[in-house]
Amino acid sequence: MISSNDLRNGVTIVVDGQLWTVIEFLHVKPGKGSAFVRTRLKNVKTGTTLERTFRAGEKLERATVDNRQMQMLYNDSDGYHFMDQETFENVTLLRDLIGDPADFLKDGMVVDVQFHDGAAIGVDLPAHVELKVVETDPGFRGDTATNVTKPAKLETGATVAVPLFVEEGNVIRIDTRDRRYIGRSS
Repeated sequence: MISSNDLRNGVTIVVDGQLWTVIEFLHVKPGKGSAFVRTRLKNVKTGTTLERTFRAGEKLERATVDNRQMQMLYNDSDGYHFMDQETFENVTLLRDLIGDPADFLKDGMVVDVQFHDGAAIGVDLPAHVELKVVETDPGFRGDTATNVTKPAKLETGATVAVPLFVEEGNVIRIDTRDRRYIGRSS
């Protein structure tokens, strides 16, 4: 059990029989009434988000989630195939289980695979990944308007919005949480 006062980002709890990970939390102490904790939770299996408020000090069930570093080998119609770096055990996860971050998985990438009760339940990607741009429209000289973007297709097949100066062949940094362009890699 864990107190709602001890909730932090990344903590996994059981709510209504399902696993939820805390994305954001805020302790609120109104001038009138009792304190409470406002949270935004992400369902581990479906990827949906939910805003939930808990009373201060409310007891919640904490889920035991183990993270194991695994290397992504490849993906096919069966799903995404990962190999444990130490035991060489192979695990296959369906795209639905991984969710949107699957767009940024590339062969050979090392990620944390989450396990609950011995079963793989998801993948925790790093906050930022570097991927190569394979297809985008050329930028034109003189296009200097601020905050103008164009779509770019990455080596993993994902499409993200990038500034006009990004060209094919550039390696760019992407924030995996909100699919946002961060910068070019040197």
